[in-house]
Amino acid sequence: MTKWMAILMLPTLLMGQKKQVFEASDLNYFWTAYDLIVATTDTIEKQELLENLYFNPGTPGLDALREVRRYTTKDYLDAIANYPKFWASLRAKTQTVETLYPAIETDIEKLRAAYPALKPATIYFAMGAFRTNGTVYLDRVLIGAECALADRFVVIDELPEWRQPFYRESEPRENLALLCTHEYLHIQQKPLVENLLSMCLYEGVAEFISCLVTGKKSTVPAIDFGKAHEKEVVDLFVKDLYVMSHNYNWIWGENRNDFKIRDLGYYIGYEIAERHYAKASDKTKAIANLIELDYSDEKAVARLVDDTKLFPEALSKLNADYESRRPTVVLVEPLMDGNKIKSGKTLLKIVFSEPLNGTNTGVDFGPLGESAFPALGVQRKWSDDHKSWTIEADLAPNRHYQILISNNFRKADQTRLKPYLIDFWTSD
Repeated sequence: MTKWMAILMLPTLLMGQKKQVFEASDLNYFWTAYDLIVATTDTIEKQELLENLYFNPGTPGLDALREVRRYTTKDYLDAIANYPKFWASLRAKTQTVETLYPAIETDIEKLRAAYPALKPATIYFAMGAFRTNGTVYLDRVLIGAECALADRFVVIDELPEWRQPFYRESEPRENLALLCTHEYLHIQQKPLVENLLSMCLYEGVAEFISCLVTGKKSTVPAIDFGKAHEKEVVDLFVKDLYVMSHNYNWIWGENRNDFKIRDLGYYIGYEIAERHYAKASDKTKAIANLIELDYSDEKAVARLVDDTKLFPEALSKLNADYESRRPTVVLVEPLMDGNKIKSGKTLLKIVFSEPLNGTNTGVDFGPLGESAFPALGVQRKWSDDHKSWTIEADLAPNRHYQILISNNFRKADQTRLKPYLIDFWTSD
């Protein structure tokens, strides 16, 4: 009888293993701390209350959220002090979070049906300090409740003006299930590489697939804008593709791009993912290919991107064009006999192939490390035409030195210098 009962219970046990796990106890800890924090004027006591009543008993999700978004005690206390009407209007909405679980779980199951290899993740709800509505860490989906559980009725007039449109326009609470699905996708993806294209693909793939499997429309305004202005957006993206200082004009930043639209990089990644899926005869395989893309495999990324023909030319051609525009170091004075310099205090003049911006500089250790890096003086000067830069070095006799002139040097249009290693010996 026991044997048959175990067999009959097996499907239930298996189903139980797949049931989505939610954890929201951090919200209760926050409000307990909040009530006592606002009741005292003692700064030290406020800190102790936050740490003892919120941080210390917090879940691994809260720990991860604070680490990933680098939240400090001051961040929380400033937010509590500055936005009392906001917190009062948000409170009840966080206390009914359990009513939102079924819709989230339904969407996660749709994702699992489309991608059976889905790895489980616990979804944590915790109070942050306005730096994210959702992010991930290892096997944890981390939802910032102060952003994600709000609706159009929260009081936002105390918040900074630039932050208010998020609450007015994105309906975060209504779209919570889609957000959780998007973040769940990130748990499945391989680590991204810190370049603009990889960052855009990472976010765009997650957004496209979460919308595809749930049948919901993206809440990211940049996607509709990009589709309506495809050529202009793609042309500007290609221009910025290798300009590292422009990355946050496209992703995870403020709307400083020419279109004044935040996160246009989501559109680039979304469009590439959508085109790949549309062309594929095997849709299940296409979804898996997108989720499992190895961002460190440059050839795999290039194949995916080039096949969609979103960009005017192949990535290899775009990269070659950029490399051909990069300035170079053409001369280092006073090198003698190829790689010899007299010892003593010496002015090293680095001459460039064309004028740079006269602002950004950068020197670093070469392959031999710190031991081969000379002592540099305070004198560092650009020429009037910005075609050379001079530094002072104190050089010991009979030494092998290396100075890496880094790609932090750049032209006015932000095109980076090709790094150059000054490798030399000193004489007696």
